Amino acid sequence: MSTAPEIADESHTRLPLLRPLLSTFIALFVLTAAAYPALVTALAQTLFPRRANGSLVERHGHIVGSWLIGQSFTAPGFFWSRPSATTPTPYNAANSSASNLGPSNPALLAAVRRRVGKLRAADPNERHTPIPVDLVTSSASGLDPDISIAAAYYQAGRVAQARHLPLSLVHALIAREAHHPSWGFLGTPHVNVLRLNLALIAASQRPAHATTQSTDRQANRHGRTTPRPRAASAAN
Repeated sequence: MSTAPEIADESHTRLPLLRPLLSTFIALFVLTAAAYPALVTALAQTLFPRRANGSLVERHGHIVGSWLIGQSFTAPGFFWSRPSATTPTPYNAANSSASNLGPSNPALLAAVRRRVGKLRAADPNERHTPIPVDLVTSSASGLDPDISIAAAYYQAGRVAQARHLPLSLVHALIAREAHHPSWGFLGTPHVNVLRLNLALIAASQRPAHATTQSTDRQANRHGRTTPRPRAASAAN
């Protein structure tokens, strides 16, 4: 008994099915792999070019960072970012990661104690002030560009002393650069570390009389005595 006619009939039946399948595959490939990405890219570059290109920050013709990626600041005259657990270097944008240490892990407690000791040594005038928890714990991404407002005020004394600036001016800079919840409830109050440090550099480069006038204007704008947020206490 010959099966050749049956095979021929089966092949003839499959051909009409392959054509629409291939056509659909090609159409979806062009739509999702070419047309859609091109459209989204064109809209982003037209409507939000700065954000679409990474929110890069340029000063004097050089890129100094991004508003979205934290940096490691260690000099006493700068506000420090929160710790980063990325490897092999802190704030490695190519390797976003957390420490993955649970609250009962001895390694986490040791790391927190080490960071507390570093902050106490750098800010001896704040030795009786509770340390904001975000200054001694890393974020889930390891790339957090922001710190709490309490963390900024905690460091204000050290920064002002290192840069020989009035403490009131440093407080006014923090108040000016602070971001509060959108519509009063979305998000938490915070300050971008890079933005704050750039404002600090600009204030340090002004003449003394201009710095004093700026201090008075900002103090009047934000209140002569800026209330200092309460800090969440870290381990001592």
